[in-house]
Amino acid sequence: MTTPDPTTSAPATSSEGAAAPTLRIDDPEGTRSRLTFFKVMAFVVGVGLLVLVVEMVLSYGFGLKGTDNPLYWWPQPHGFIYMVYLVATALLGFKVGWSIVRIVGVMLAGCVPFLSFWVERRVAREVEDGLAAARQ
Repeated sequence: MTTPDPTTSAPATSSEGAAAPTLRIDDPEGTRSRLTFFKVMAFVVGVGLLVLVVEMVLSYGFGLKGTDNPLYWWPQPHGFIYMVYLVATALLGFKVGWSIVRIVGVMLAGCVPFLSFWVERRVAREVEDGLAAARQ
């Protein structure tokens, strides 16, 4: 019978005490830069989504169509920004070893108002904890 490896036998725990997924951080500097890119894009997409909601309320709720709507131009730039968020999420997710399901779940968080802010905080805390553990 072999002795279990202590680094893999017990899952890491987050600050709430729940088991956190194990991250693969073999390049702390590269991971940190991808995390920063992800954090910026999650914030930008979150704000952009709120602006898109305002544009939709003006368009569908108040009947402001076309150039009558002061935000008529916003949906297309928002779509482009969301695509950059998808890239940022994929870069971070593949770097730290997330599953495809987890990557897609974080990507979909950018579709729900306010959810991208909450998911960004959770992801940032998890990856920063992993970076701190990698330094030790």
